Amino acid sequence: MAEDEQRLLCQAATNGDVQKVKALIASRADVSYFDEDGFTPLMLAAKHGHADVVKILLEAGAPWNALSPSNLSAGDFAMDSGHQDAFDVLLNAGIQAELILGTIARRENKIGDLDGDYLEDRVSFSEDKLMDANSKAVMMAWEKPLMEAHAKAVCSRGGHILNIGFGMGLVDTAIQQYGPVTHTIVEAHPEVYDRMRLSGWSEKENVKIVFGRWQDVLHQLESYDGIFFDTYGEYYEDLREFHQHLPTLLKPGGIYSFFNGLCGGNAFFHVVYCQIVSLELESLGYSTQFISLPVKDCLGEEVWEGVKHKYWQLDTYHLPVCQSSEDSE
Repeated sequence: MAEDEQRLLCQAATNGDVQKVKALIASRADVSYFDEDGFTPLMLAAKHGHADVVKILLEAGAPWNALSPSNLSAGDFAMDSGHQDAFDVLLNAGIQAELILGTIARRENKIGDLDGDYLEDRVSFSEDKLMDANSKAVMMAWEKPLMEAHAKAVCSRGGHILNIGFGMGLVDTAIQQYGPVTHTIVEAHPEVYDRMRLSGWSEKENVKIVFGRWQDVLHQLESYDGIFFDTYGEYYEDLREFHQHLPTLLKPGGIYSFFNGLCGGNAFFHVVYCQIVSLELESLGYSTQFISLPVKDCLGEEVWEGVKHKYWQLDTYHLPVCQSSEDSE
């Protein structure tokens, strides 16, 4: 009988039958049930645009972040089908849940999962990627156009520029093209730091290299007209912690940006975290706009050859540009 109720709930959710859904929930039908195709009632309601049913299911405890066999959530189904009302309900539910629990960001970062301490691992350099000891990419050449766009944003006001995380030097090479008055680079990995020095970065007149974790070298930093943040092996909590220091590090009217790899394996989760970071920066006095950059053509299967984890699987990259609210146009 229970199995029949679950199937009836999926059917009612598909049809948008509000009263039937309510009745089945009242009779303790499982709102977390997956049907034979791997879909939950919430996914089916979202896919067919039944926003009222979506809301009822969420209120009954349906998991907003459950994934189908093809790695899609209810929000993805609503988004892909163009059902804005259902999408908005799910987006709000996702934001509220993650602001309280932060479960997705705690298990996902640029590398997906963190094995050991990256700063103590050996790294390997090649022409198109920087890899850690576990064959996970620290930075890859496909990011070059993105890093050039980040550099353009943070250098738009000229002056003094800070970059947290050198990696392959893609963003720093781009920053140098804008001729900043000073260009401060914070790098924590000893092998990357040594490679920077051997490559001549320490000899550039306007470059200052600070070796260490950003958390440990804050006292060596000043205030800047532009800041970029892209660290490896850190979680969203580390990004949030860095944001707390922006009022000291970023000059009034300055531009801040960061590598936006938040939940890069799922389009809806990515949208949720774009909204969350925007809200959290707004609470600190910054407004954020996202510039959409297509990246699909940069990411053929050959790009990931030899890489253990695809840290980016979306067709569009949303580049954040953050500025003091009172200074934004």
